[in-house]
Amino acid sequence: MTAVSPKKEPYERLSEPMATLSAFAAMVKKEFIIQLRYPVEFVASFAQIFLIVLVLTLAGLMFAPDGVQSEANSDVTGVVVYGFVLFIYLSDTLWSVGFNVRREQKQGTLEQLYLSPASKFAALASRVALTLLWTGLLSIAAAVLMSSLLGELPINNGPLALYILIMTLSGTFGTGFAFAALTLRIKEAAQTAVNLLQFGFMVFCAPFFPFAALPEPMLWIAKAIPLSYGVDAFRSTLMGYPNGFPELAPIGVELGIVTLFGVAMPLLGFWLYRKAENQARHRGSLSEY
Repeated sequence: MTAVSPKKEPYERLSEPMATLSAFAAMVKKEFIIQLRYPVEFVASFAQIFLIVLVLTLAGLMFAPDGVQSEANSDVTGVVVYGFVLFIYLSDTLWSVGFNVRREQKQGTLEQLYLSPASKFAALASRVALTLLWTGLLSIAAAVLMSSLLGELPINNGPLALYILIMTLSGTFGTGFAFAALTLRIKEAAQTAVNLLQFGFMVFCAPFFPFAALPEPMLWIAKAIPLSYGVDAFRSTLMGYPNGFPELAPIGVELGIVTLFGVAMPLLGFWLYRKAENQARHRGSLSEY
């Protein structure tokens, strides 16, 4: 009597961590393929940065002692350049992490994603990976161009500044997760909401000018926004804490706020996203146009 050998699986089962990692890698690849399918947009994003840099260079010189006719010192350069880096990270996070959920919903791929056993966190985190790489390249290009126009770029306290940047970006990505949750609720109005959030960040978080330029009532609003402390601590640290910096609080207090923001916001943002996602599934609105 011949023994029957057990039927082999057509594929090897992955453990839960490896399955999540595999799904994450596949989704990152998908995001890169989509990005490379639009070469005109790829080139235009660099051209757009140069135009924005020109406008912000003139705006930054307005805060120099002699106005736009003067040569900017390193403090003016640091305020504008380092604030701009955080601004484009926030902008790209809102669009690539938050609003892209709506884009996939309109394309009809969001519902298919949720019918699969793929990790939902990997779906959001894959957009973060693309933002880190692409926006990082844009930040370097912008910093080089702006420093050539504004003057020497101050670089001090590198390790501490890197820690502040990581915590601030972590909190920013958490904000993107929360905005993705909002997108599932408000749908087409999300585009208007992105523009309003960007404008609010430009005004209250002062990425392009000192916080001292804000009127007192607006300064109190700025102090209530955790991201403001990330902007202030990041550029003050890299500038070597010149006179009057940091502006919002002592650096120790700002480090505590930035650390809490970087740890808590991604958890809160993902929780809000899962809650909005479950409500959309119950209503059957994941595929709504």
